[in-house]
Amino acid sequence: MFRLWQEIGVDLGTSTVLIYVKGKGIMLNEPSVIAMGRDTGEVKAVGNEAYRMLGRTPGNIVAVKPMRDGVIADYDLTEKMLKAFVRKVITGPGRFFKPHIMVCVPSGVTEVEKRAVLQATREVGARKAFLIEEPLAGAIGAGINIAEPTGSMIVDIGGGTSDIAIISLGGIVVSESLRIAGNEFDEAIVRYIRHKENLLIGDRTAEEVKIKVGAAMINRPEEVRELEVRGRDLINGLPKTITVNTEDIVEALKEPLQRISEGVRRVLEIAPPELVADVIDRGIIMTGGGSLLLNFDALLRQATGIPVAVAENAIDCVALGTGRALDMLHVLQDALTSDNFLRR
Repeated sequence: MFRLWQEIGVDLGTSTVLIYVKGKGIMLNEPSVIAMGRDTGEVKAVGNEAYRMLGRTPGNIVAVKPMRDGVIADYDLTEKMLKAFVRKVITGPGRFFKPHIMVCVPSGVTEVEKRAVLQATREVGARKAFLIEEPLAGAIGAGINIAEPTGSMIVDIGGGTSDIAIISLGGIVVSESLRIAGNEFDEAIVRYIRHKENLLIGDRTAEEVKIKVGAAMINRPEEVRELEVRGRDLINGLPKTITVNTEDIVEALKEPLQRISEGVRRVLEIAPPELVADVIDRGIIMTGGGSLLLNFDALLRQATGIPVAVAENAIDCVALGTGRALDMLHVLQDALTSDNFLRR
């Protein structure tokens, strides 16, 4: 059936916003950053352009991340950022009609946080607004048939939260949301290098280190890589360059990764035994950018004794699932939160 309005799925992440447009696929993948005039409140840039400004703005401009731990930290800035992103992707005749928008949220969000996301989505100009929990969206995006009476386990590692859930019959049976994910990995790397080398590095440098030489564990000698890192010497205040390797990053990430592993084990411990049996047969699926950390799947396999696989399109899974969920409202009606929630 032809619809004049566009249907949009939004992965409103702490680090990145991805937007899926029905019939077109992923149309936007940009950092969750907005740059504003400090005095005027005027939007100077969003996304990639604003990200390049982080830590480099003059006094009259401020670049910030309005999302924290998977939820809205600054309502006004999030609304302005989301509005700018939605304008980028709405094209053609449909731009004259308000879109239907599905936004994903972490599985542990409170009613107040849900209300804030829905309100921001309506302010953006949505004709209808829906919320879906991230593990459910990730499962749909990974190609899992969530409607069948079989247990599927999803571990979604985003920027601000790690969402762990067992799904069956179109809903989440048991879940846990941890505010430990990609950003916490970056902070752990910053702390480790500061403690070990007396060197202060920025979050962007830490993220680069994580991507280029990071790992959850080392299985083979050839997996050890090196990278030169520049920062400020904390003793004399001067610029300094050091070399870090994969072994350093494994040590730096040991604690946050252990807490995620414990979270996965807790969800398995409280799940109904029939669903755990299904998970043992089908394995655990990992989604989200954080799941791409080298050997993270092997670490969870070691911790649980269950096969673990990273979804083929791990970064896009949640955004794809969020968009596709608009075609599954009949299946997901009990699992979604709609804008009727605002009228309570």
